[in-house]
Amino acid sequence: MTDTGAAGARVGIVVVSHSRALAEAAVGLAAEMVSGRDARIAVAAGLDETTFGTDAVRIAAAVEEVDDGDGVVVLMDVGSALLSAEMALELLPDEVRDRVVLSPAPLVEGLLVASVVAAGGADRAEVAAEARAALLAKDTQLDTVPAEEPAPAAEGHLTGSFVVANPHGLHARPAARLVAEVRRRDADVALRNLTTGAGPVPAGSLSRVATLGALRGHEVEVSATGREARAAVDGVLALAARSFDEVAVPGPAADESATTPSAGPVATSPGVAVGPAVRLTTAPVRVDERPAGPPEAEERRLTDALAAVRRDVERTRDRTAPGQAGVFEAHLLLLDDAELTGAARTGIEAGVSAAGAWARAVSALEAQWAALPDPYLRARAADVRAVGDQVLRALAGEAPVQAVDVDGVLLADDLTPAQAGGLDPGRVLGVALAGGSPTSHAAILVRSLGIPAVVAAGAGLLDVPDGTPLVVDGTAGRVLVDPPTGVVAGYRTRQRELADERARDAAEAPREAVTRDGRRVVVGANVGSVADARAAATAGADGAGLVRTEILFLDRDRPPTAEEQEREYLAVLDAFAGRPVTIRTLDVGGDKPLRYLPQPPEANPFLGVRGVRLSLTRPDLLRTQLAAVCRAAARGPVRVMVPMVSVVEEVLAVRRLLTEAAAPGPVPAGLRVGVMVEVPAVALNVEAFLPHVDFLSIGTNDLTQYTLAAERGHPALAALADPLDPAVLRLVGETASRAAGRATVSVCGEVAADPLAVPVLVGLGVQELSVAPSAVAGTKAAVRRLDSGACVELARRCLAATGAAEVRALVRAAQDAPPSA
Repeated sequence: MTDTGAAGARVGIVVVSHSRALAEAAVGLAAEMVSGRDARIAVAAGLDETTFGTDAVRIAAAVEEVDDGDGVVVLMDVGSALLSAEMALELLPDEVRDRVVLSPAPLVEGLLVASVVAAGGADRAEVAAEARAALLAKDTQLDTVPAEEPAPAAEGHLTGSFVVANPHGLHARPAARLVAEVRRRDADVALRNLTTGAGPVPAGSLSRVATLGALRGHEVEVSATGREARAAVDGVLALAARSFDEVAVPGPAADESATTPSAGPVATSPGVAVGPAVRLTTAPVRVDERPAGPPEAEERRLTDALAAVRRDVERTRDRTAPGQAGVFEAHLLLLDDAELTGAARTGIEAGVSAAGAWARAVSALEAQWAALPDPYLRARAADVRAVGDQVLRALAGEAPVQAVDVDGVLLADDLTPAQAGGLDPGRVLGVALAGGSPTSHAAILVRSLGIPAVVAAGAGLLDVPDGTPLVVDGTAGRVLVDPPTGVVAGYRTRQRELADERARDAAEAPREAVTRDGRRVVVGANVGSVADARAAATAGADGAGLVRTEILFLDRDRPPTAEEQEREYLAVLDAFAGRPVTIRTLDVGGDKPLRYLPQPPEANPFLGVRGVRLSLTRPDLLRTQLAAVCRAAARGPVRVMVPMVSVVEEVLAVRRLLTEAAAPGPVPAGLRVGVMVEVPAVALNVEAFLPHVDFLSIGTNDLTQYTLAAERGHPALAALADPLDPAVLRLVGETASRAAGRATVSVCGEVAADPLAVPVLVGLGVQELSVAPSAVAGTKAAVRRLDSGACVELARRCLAATGAAEVRALVRAAQDAPPSA
């Protein structure tokens, strides 16, 4: 059995299924949806790890395990699961039995919805009702339910609106974050899709939110009434501003044309490949729908094939880079998908062979995905096809088609993720696909390997004979078949230049970044985890210019202990092996609330109690963190940095707490203290801070926001919120010039890695840059190409510019100019 939640009064959930694997996979999905919040879930599935069946005694035990007095909702898959659940009720004490609800909800969809609303504190009746309504989104999509009449607006209600920025719309995970935010407020909240007219729907219902069909670019209205209406609206808008905390997938935009073969070659992985064509041809599996034996034997064949493919996918996942392994997690979920395997088993019971029933089920599901209007979701049909093909080959006794051993430019109709993940960049020079999509998992994997690639090049590509000279330009989106010698020579030159540049940057990354006239610029990394720190150290970072500690404090019900924090900080120190590490104290509030530190609603959280302002209201939290920092400082070079400082008194208060945290000993001698320059007042009054700090770190993201009164991340203000605006640059220059000789000055905002910004920052007197780990090598290389004297003159001209566009034009002109003698 599995319990994903901590102790506490919550409605419990029991998952009853004939398949242990299916139940555990569904619980895994539910755990992702609730993101660490309390959700008490127990599994009573299968007679053992591999034998299908249900057991009343196990179900009764599972109910008692998760029953904390608020009741239990039981979700079941098919047939005898209901009979076993009813029998289990007879085995329970009367007072427990009265608190149990057997729900007819669909197992997987019902569990996802039930886990979210249960974690939000709903009672058992509401949890059961929400689970039962879990198919409403599908019903709406298929137009099998009547449209709702718009509800009249409540008098005095508060409203706001946001534009969906998530690449794939308001799908399950961001919707779950929205629902969780709404449910913790004492307010009635509704959502309306202003773009399509759908709604209003209650924002506290995950199944109803899904019916809005809110895609990227759609405008959604939030309306609320009740005691915490303002906090509810502000909370939803803050979540939307940061894309509901969804991590973006890098790569080309998922526009309609990019997935259509008629669009011609579409760039999907930058770079240039020149070499002979090598076609990948895979014979389709022949499917005989006549069964070789009774249904029981055919079902066993399907079960064995699914298990074999599952093992194979797990092996592929385990040898794939961590950032891309999620592709294969999705394949594992497909192999355990109740609708897919259930449709195949239904076909077997009807007298079709295992292969025939599986092929039919896969074809139906693939067609459903391929018909979706969103191109990203439509591209997932390729994953269904890839998994389906693997199982068919296993049923036919064939080896899985994964390894692609070619030397040259690979041509194919499409690639499965397993094939893409197994490509050898040392042998496969480039990839050109007749079909495919830049948002497919195969394309994402090829891109992660650094292999130049294009997709959607058209069926004619497959007629190119093996050995034909090819050029694939993965940056411009071109495939040149048997081009003239002069064209090939030009591309080979560009190819060598790019390769040499990347290799040179990577090889020289461990070295110091020194300008042509001898000025050193420290290039550190912004990290948020031990894994980030290790990647940054490997990439040649001079240390950690910013360690974001928020990840230790967010998505939990109590703050981390000093011991927990110390272990994390020491692991980061070990990763950098003696290079300095700058630990930023807790930077939450505003757009990053803590569940265990509730704050009253704020009209403008970005100008409210956040950063050090919040930490000083809970000195116990800050003192604990500073104690962990002091312990870590005994092991290596540590700097502690205080965020969102506005006045000197805040620095003095933190220093007093630091002395208390170090007791009974003194503050470690090597521990340096600094502040972030994010508020214009600090930059303009920097002289007052210098006696109390060892360093200053300019956070250009917030400094730009506050200087230009343009909320960071607001899509309508992206052009305005440019850190190269002369007003922002003037504050950077004031900070650096006044601190010269008294405190080091660094920049840790995103602009530190902008090739156009680096010469300006160096010219303004910035001594350190802190960038993403992947940008370390390129930023160091950019510094080495500079002359600091020329940078000073360039910065002077930029400060006199009328706006950010002029600044960028000045930098481009300077970079294009020939070097002075």
